[in-house]
Amino acid sequence: MSLSPIELKLADTIARRGESMLHDLAAHVAIPTGHNFTAGLDEYRGLLRSRLEALGAAIEMRDGRAAPQWLALPGNDQESDRSAHIAPILVARRAANRSRRVLLCGHLDTVHNPHGPFRELAVSPDGRTVVGPGAVDMKGGILVMLTALEALHECGVDLDWTVVLNSDEERGSFESDHVLTELARQCDVGIVVEPALADGSLAIERMGSGQFRIEVRGRAAHVGREFEKGVSAVTNLGEILVALSRMADPRNGMIVNVGPIVGGKATNIVPDYAACWGNMRIGDEAAAQVLDAKLDALATPAPCGAMPSVTVHKAWNRPAKPLTDEVRALAEKARQAAEDLGQSLPFAATGGVCDGNILQAAGLPTIDTLGVRGGNLHRTDEFVEVASLVERAQLMAILLSRLAAGK
Repeated sequence: MSLSPIELKLADTIARRGESMLHDLAAHVAIPTGHNFTAGLDEYRGLLRSRLEALGAAIEMRDGRAAPQWLALPGNDQESDRSAHIAPILVARRAANRSRRVLLCGHLDTVHNPHGPFRELAVSPDGRTVVGPGAVDMKGGILVMLTALEALHECGVDLDWTVVLNSDEERGSFESDHVLTELARQCDVGIVVEPALADGSLAIERMGSGQFRIEVRGRAAHVGREFEKGVSAVTNLGEILVALSRMADPRNGMIVNVGPIVGGKATNIVPDYAACWGNMRIGDEAAAQVLDAKLDALATPAPCGAMPSVTVHKAWNRPAKPLTDEVRALAEKARQAAEDLGQSLPFAATGGVCDGNILQAAGLPTIDTLGVRGGNLHRTDEFVEVASLVERAQLMAILLSRLAAGK
């Protein structure tokens, strides 16, 4: 299929914005939005709100919901009270006389320390890449989406779209998942502007994800005088960690990883408390049920007076995102648009998760890696391929124009 006259106009309009897109990306990256940094999130949200309002969108600021307290990680001041500073969710809607309603989703937060040295966009010597906090995940993707919508507006292409921007995706979207689910049920097509996979592929299938925290309570005692009266929570947690490692079965779609661990206050005290936090990945609901049962089996019944006692907290916050016929059809539309632009768009499955999992679990066919190409996500050498700013914005605009036309 060749590009239509209006599609050629869209592509040309975006091509002429290459330099301004790079300038915009530098400005966006310079706003620190990691670690739930309220001032930066508010500034960035305000900037995006202004651009969406200029397109005629009606803006709504939705309240987030407090995430479970047990998710708070040890030694992280930003996570010490997850109910504090719950960021609003920005919802922008532009209605049109079209039957197909498109939901565009992005997140404002990054993983980078807002007070650290990694703060600005830097251009490589050859000019082909730029490095900056959140540049690829996902400020570049948000810029691609904005540029495409602005080009559609400038070229007079009518599209019924809703944009949702949350601020807690990197922490699991516990505060915003109710809004994502509600909007997903009101739309027909979902697009999330996560960055492309490492080779530029479009992710068409994702594993699901869950979080857990296991707490062990024992009995403290003086190591020298009353060691035998103590019950070590740390020793029991060690046994649990071994059990957790044996639960992992990647070939059958089950991954279990333990991150932070705490336990004990001094070497001469039998520790009465220990805990670990972890993440699970599952290929389907059956795998989730298997891991559910194994985690529950670690807990001691309550109340039973057991010593040590074990409490298991868990939440499956992102169901697996399978490849459905509807998703494949939408992905093929994106691939056709890419090829008509002279680009390639291979497909791939990934163990990563994103808000696309939540949207599709609510019944919305969703593709979720139409952001920029780049790499080294969550690192201080996170980069974007400069050419992908224009290329992906063109791809987004052509895809959206065809969806608007019912193609």
